[in-house]
Amino acid sequence: MVIGLGSMLGAGVFVVFAPAAAAAGGAGLIIALALAGFIAWCNATSSARLAARYPESGGTYVYGRERLHPFAGFVAGWGFVVGKTASCAAMALTIGAYLWPGRARLVAVAAVVAVTAVNVRGIGKTAAATRALVGLVLAVLALVAVTGAPHVAPDRLDGLADIGIRGVLTAAGLLFFAFAGYARIATLGEEVREPERTIPRAVPLALGVVLAIYLVLAVVALGVLGEERLAASAAPLAEVVTAAGLPGLAWLVRAGATVAVTGVLLSLLAGVGRTTLAMARRRDLPGALAAVHPRYRVPYRAELAVAAVVIVVVALGDIRGAIGFSSCTVLVYYAITNASALTLGRDPERKLPVQLLAALGLVGCLVLAVNLPAASVLAGFGVLALGAAWYALRHTGRG
Repeated sequence: MVIGLGSMLGAGVFVVFAPAAAAAGGAGLIIALALAGFIAWCNATSSARLAARYPESGGTYVYGRERLHPFAGFVAGWGFVVGKTASCAAMALTIGAYLWPGRARLVAVAAVVAVTAVNVRGIGKTAAATRALVGLVLAVLALVAVTGAPHVAPDRLDGLADIGIRGVLTAAGLLFFAFAGYARIATLGEEVREPERTIPRAVPLALGVVLAIYLVLAVVALGVLGEERLAASAAPLAEVVTAAGLPGLAWLVRAGATVAVTGVLLSLLAGVGRTTLAMARRRDLPGALAAVHPRYRVPYRAELAVAAVVIVVVALGDIRGAIGFSSCTVLVYYAITNASALTLGRDPERKLPVQLLAALGLVGCLVLAVNLPAASVLAGFGVLALGAAWYALRHTGRG
């Protein structure tokens, strides 16, 4: 559960409320957050069931291959790699926005270089470090909530009559970015005792805690800053503390955000590198990326390639564009997760209607994906189409 909290409480909570508020407005933000949390729960339930059946690394890349078709597995893996690469860029830009707003891109590039240098030497984040990270993040978020709560203006939470369904769906798709990471629990199938019992318990607990934290912070941020100011903010949680009359504490929030997001960036870059390695070994990506360092035993070429792409995205893109693109491709990834779970059939040992949750998750992921900002949808499905073309050409060549 701690690993799940450490994976989710990263860049998303520090930045995603702003574009979501711009899309859905005030009260729509709260509804969108609840919707994103529910779909994340459906996805997590399906991920947990599949992880118990296939306790190996690879996630939906494996599930899609085994339960549906190798092409479905490829699309999932490709979507994960490109989507999480964009997530890495968003996290790096979040570090820049909080640490040095005037030089956000430069700081972001430096963060990617530093984290990659750590990863290629084989230094991973341990469970103990994850606990420390979670403790730090919770302390920073508690500071924001406590300082902001007395300054919440109830009138800033109004506006239910002005909510548009499209805006709520767009915001929910963007807010899904803040929940991304719960599947990391499911990928631990090879490393935990009794995965069929442990993982299904850890996933909903971690998601429930995170959703409660996000709801509190969304209400505080919206109630203190108001819809327009929140929508325009690059570092909303730091701005909450400033608006509450304690600008001296804003740097504490900025420093905490920097450390927290750096920790998640460290693990996520490593995870994308390893998924790239798995796909390269099966020739779903260029075989040259499958090289493992003879001394440090890490997929250094994959790590360096991912880092290079992240730096390009950081230099050319922005946080909101990266979040939208990442959400689109990762929602497709989880749509395949739910489709794979549907093939498992009913589970008589579980009280939850798992087949219904998988069906709702599948539909929900696709609905949220197509309702994201148009540029994100076009870029996301365009990159997925390029991957599908690569897959078709490779298999045509084999034939």
